Amino acid sequence: MAAQVLADAGHAVHLYDAMPSIGRKFLLAGKGGLNLTHSEGADAFAGRYGARRAAIEALLKDFSPETLRAWAHGLGVETFVGSSGRVFPKDMKAAPLLRAWLQRLRHPAGGVAVQFHMRHRWTGWTADGALSFDTPQGAVQVMPRATVLAFGGGSWARLGSNGAWVPLLAGRGVAVAPLLPANCGFDVQGGWTEHFASKFAGQPFKSVAIAFTNAQGVQFVRKGEFVATATGVEGSLVYAASSLLRDAIIRTGKATFHLDLLPDLSAERVLAEVMHPRGSRSLSSHLKSRLHLDGIKAGLLHECLSKEQYNDPAQLARAIKALPITLQAARPIDEAISTAGGVLFEVLTPALMLEAMPGVFCAGEMLDWEAPTGGYLLQACFASGWRAGQGACAHLKSNG
Repeated sequence: MAAQVLADAGHAVHLYDAMPSIGRKFLLAGKGGLNLTHSEGADAFAGRYGARRAAIEALLKDFSPETLRAWAHGLGVETFVGSSGRVFPKDMKAAPLLRAWLQRLRHPAGGVAVQFHMRHRWTGWTADGALSFDTPQGAVQVMPRATVLAFGGGSWARLGSNGAWVPLLAGRGVAVAPLLPANCGFDVQGGWTEHFASKFAGQPFKSVAIAFTNAQGVQFVRKGEFVATATGVEGSLVYAASSLLRDAIIRTGKATFHLDLLPDLSAERVLAEVMHPRGSRSLSSHLKSRLHLDGIKAGLLHECLSKEQYNDPAQLARAIKALPITLQAARPIDEAISTAGGVLFEVLTPALMLEAMPGVFCAGEMLDWEAPTGGYLLQACFASGWRAGQGACAHLKSNG
């Protein structure tokens, strides 16, 4: 996006990428339908960025969700709003949009064509301030008039975003918050038993709710679904709470959320059904008949409750409505959908230029922000690329 802004303004732009082809992580994002952005109101949208709301909200004023949809339409890609409010290309694919975008950059109707340099892995700056790259043909140095860095975070390293840039910028005095997993899964304390893991890993918990309150009193309560893994939990509902859970684990070594297995039923109704006479039926058959509790939900109750707790109606009913699940660690950063941490906004100008390095701009996930899935990640990446491109244009103009 930064390259497009600069090229449209008539500047000669060279885009360097360590990978053999462009947009590998963008294409991965498209595997689930390419959730470009979200249709919710501006205030709610900006609120998704938590502690970095003010910084991202400023970027969205220049490049809003409506702007992003109009940009896609300009490439011949129509979008639609799904039932959840999320915005997708009509064909639900990333490749056609990426092809159209690259065609525009390489063969623009106006402006200057962007020059692409693949298999160029950035290794830092030389003593005289040139950018240095490792390539199959050997080392290459270039001395640009302005530089936009967009290295991504640290997740999905095989696609290019491996976080190797962090010490290079830190070595230049740039303040960088540690990269952390975001929208990630977790390991449960002590692990699942072999029986539960072998039987239920990979299966979803559907129509459940999670409740969590951190030490600062911030509450998370939401209904949805998630998946049991061999070592813990992952999936959309867990991802939505992941920043709070992760930070609690960092502070105290663990985080406990409460799982409501039947959020559509009141605690009183659940207790009444548990205590309903069951005759000769087993308790498992009774729960299945009266509350439709079976499969992975029933399995989790057996996993987490002692025999005495399971056979006590009051304790069983409480567990069905608020089963404590204690987590001991986030999954490794390379498994995460995205990352938190990165270059602090406090060391950037409003144009996203490093105050300590005039002419060097930063954009995308390498900045210190995070957001849930739902279109918020791509939207902020696009918007920051737009702002960095505009900032670089202004820098070039003011410096002749």
